[in-house]
Amino acid sequence: MKKAPKTNSVDYVTTESEKSRFIRFPYDHYSDSNYWVPPLVMEQKKLLDTKKNPFYKNAEIALFNAEHNGKPAGRIAAIIDHRYNKHHGTKTGFFGFFECIDRQATADLLFRVAEDWLREKGMADVLGPANPGMMDEIGILVDGFEKYPSILMPYHKPYYDKLLKGAGFDKETDLYTYNVTQDSVDRDRANRAVEIVRKRLPGISIRPISKKKIRQEIKIVREIYNEAWSQNWGFIRLTEEEFDYMASDLKTILDTDFAHIAEIDGEPVGFSVALPDYNQILKDLDGRLLPFGFLKLLWNRKKINKIRTALMGVTPEYRGKGIDVLLHRESIQNGLQRGFYSSEVGWILESNVQMIRVAEKIGGELDKVYRMYSKKL
Repeated sequence: MKKAPKTNSVDYVTTESEKSRFIRFPYDHYSDSNYWVPPLVMEQKKLLDTKKNPFYKNAEIALFNAEHNGKPAGRIAAIIDHRYNKHHGTKTGFFGFFECIDRQATADLLFRVAEDWLREKGMADVLGPANPGMMDEIGILVDGFEKYPSILMPYHKPYYDKLLKGAGFDKETDLYTYNVTQDSVDRDRANRAVEIVRKRLPGISIRPISKKKIRQEIKIVREIYNEAWSQNWGFIRLTEEEFDYMASDLKTILDTDFAHIAEIDGEPVGFSVALPDYNQILKDLDGRLLPFGFLKLLWNRKKINKIRTALMGVTPEYRGKGIDVLLHRESIQNGLQRGFYSSEVGWILESNVQMIRVAEKIGGELDKVYRMYSKKL
């Protein structure tokens, strides 16, 4: 007599076929969603490649698949970032890549196996989601479900917050994104702010990042980032190899109208990298560039009318002097001149009042809220 399948089960991923199932789960899970943007499958594979992704030189990961009544029902990763713990003096594990059907028992089991794995490795608490690190996609969407996510930002089912709280997680912090449009941007206020900053810092200049000298530019950005973010929540110092790996992906879509370095008397003191929102194209590719996705990507690039400021940093001695306003304005101004309609600024920590004010000064309106969760083990 054939045995009935278990109601709930979670399996540790050990084979390539199981890993493929882990990667493919969201594509079916969100098939009924109007706003989820399928990431490129090849990029998801790169994220989870423990041999090639330099993140894993200082980290460990375990992947788990869930089933309910014999059908795929969810997934989760348990992650230990050793550099994070060394920098912050903690024993924090992470969860990531969490996806689940609307069933508390399935979510509870996924979190239980991930937490058990972290506990056995000596972790004292868990934070997440990070997919897989703090420089990758992080957070669970909790407000803004009727909008497409921008490039390198996640999208989730509206019930995820309920599942996490039901599994014993508490809010760690919220992350905000702000939207600046041709209609909302306050040009006069931004221009006045620029005049004030230039009077305060007469040696200030903003220049585009040079693609011809990309390796030198990456070195400048990495040094400013590691200095500017060192005291920030969730910070980990990025290695040269990690920055090069990240830059190799971004430089193909980098647009020098939206990537800048701020200098004072020729000395770099800040940077900003905004990216054209390729999610506006990716939403129609179902995660694949072949056989015709690459042609669609090239053909439809002119349809992109949005940018997202993905990364910004100003050295501590020049923080609070308005350099970030100049950097934002430069990208937004260039975008407006090229017919781009909007710019997303974020994510910004809910506690970062200074950056929230900068976003508001340039005409930004709160657009989406993402949440990080934590739990004692």
